[in-house]
Amino acid sequence: MPTSRFQANLRTLPIILALSLAFTITVVDPLVLSLNLPQVSRALDVPPQFVGLLGGMATLVMAAAVLAAGNLGDAFGLRRLLMSGLVVVTVANLLSMLSPSYAFLLAMRVLAGLGMTALLGVPLALLKMSVTDKQRPTAIGVFVAVEMVLCGVLPALTGWAVAAVGWRVVFLIAPLLAVISLLLTARYVPVTPVRHRGRLDVAGVALVGTALLALVIGLAAAQNGMLRPETWLPLTVSVVAAVLFVRHERRTPEPALDLALFGRQPFDVALAATFTLNFLMAGLGIVLGQFGSVVLALSPETIGLLFLPGTLLIAGLVVLSGSLVGKFSPRPVMVVGLVFMAAAGLLMAGTVDPTMALWLLVSAVWLYNLGSMVTSTSVSETVLSQAPSGQSGTVASVQLAFGMAGYAFGPTVYLLLLNVFFQREWLADTEARGLTATQGEQAVDAARSAVAQSLGGAGYDPNLLRQVGGLDLGADLADAVGLTMLTVSVLPVAVAVAAFVLMARRKEPTV
Repeated sequence: MPTSRFQANLRTLPIILALSLAFTITVVDPLVLSLNLPQVSRALDVPPQFVGLLGGMATLVMAAAVLAAGNLGDAFGLRRLLMSGLVVVTVANLLSMLSPSYAFLLAMRVLAGLGMTALLGVPLALLKMSVTDKQRPTAIGVFVAVEMVLCGVLPALTGWAVAAVGWRVVFLIAPLLAVISLLLTARYVPVTPVRHRGRLDVAGVALVGTALLALVIGLAAAQNGMLRPETWLPLTVSVVAAVLFVRHERRTPEPALDLALFGRQPFDVALAATFTLNFLMAGLGIVLGQFGSVVLALSPETIGLLFLPGTLLIAGLVVLSGSLVGKFSPRPVMVVGLVFMAAAGLLMAGTVDPTMALWLLVSAVWLYNLGSMVTSTSVSETVLSQAPSGQSGTVASVQLAFGMAGYAFGPTVYLLLLNVFFQREWLADTEARGLTATQGEQAVDAARSAVAQSLGGAGYDPNLLRQVGGLDLGADLADAVGLTMLTVSVLPVAVAVAAFVLMARRKEPTV
């Protein structure tokens, strides 16, 4: 029996690898472009107002079309849609390597985003259809572990390759992964049944796409102020589109999304968890960028390497978490993963300091990574187990939509909290030194201007924040970071409590 079980698991490895590689493209492709965006922008003379759009265009397209991809996969075949997406991503990125101008590259990012939309929820849906219920939790653990290792290693390798060869190599990563995934998918991933439906709910798909797209745009603009039209207008459009989507889905005979799913407590908790882990990881990037570069004077390369230590160990623990989900239930694994993320935030809150030891920062990032991967393993199993027959693609896409929403909220909320707490700290610092609030504000503005002009240059002084206006702004910013991390750590604790109370203790039967 153990031998036959081992052989069965061995036969699923090519399937898991094919699907994990496809999903990894959706994470790695935008990430490596963002990390190397300065080189690409300089080479193609990208106007400053288009730099952010170029970096985020593929993600915006995915946000708008994620539910549409799930519906199309259920209606026309998950495997067919996945392979089509891999081909589109390959072509778009190879053409991107030949980009003569930023306008051409922007068009290719739209095309790449359309291709990657098919690689979001579809791989997980195919995983559910390709392995048995008993194999699925462990398979999800391996799926997540492969993604994690590649996301930890490939950005660093790409950075070195760009330094040696040039910016065009950025667009070679996705095609390499796509070709391998395409070959493995064609050979090992089985064809899945097609859900026969009278028509595609175009209105529902359009409304949810509009809501997600407007939400991402509005939250990105919110970093420059909530009262600006660039912020409140898209956020208003998002709310209106979401309300119209719910109203439409309740009335249409064949909805894009069965809203009855949201009445199931495990499903709701899993979506809250996926929002939380993406919210925290996106916010962590903001904190590392602000605190790591400005206060600790870490280079971007060093900040990127903070994610590498312990990668293989975390990958092994993620695989183990998948096995534990299969043996017990998603509940204890989800709770532990969320507790890890809360512990990471509390560790940073308690130890952040202008002279903070690098090993403490690495430990916090390690705990965040571990917690997010363990949580995502249990979340994916919970969501897939709730998917009605023939709707795996749609349900998996809902999980990704909530993840994108969390990833969009993270930077905005973290920056808002950082600004509020930083202002409180430097005002207290100003008062303690006998300075006026105006003098303190002038010192802060001078420091921000000097850092913006000097950061990354040869003349950057790590102690710059301590030398402006007599204020210890480095310590003030560190205190603001600590308060921010303490505040956001409440969220994973709350979701962990909800998971413990509302989810079943034993593994539920698959729907």
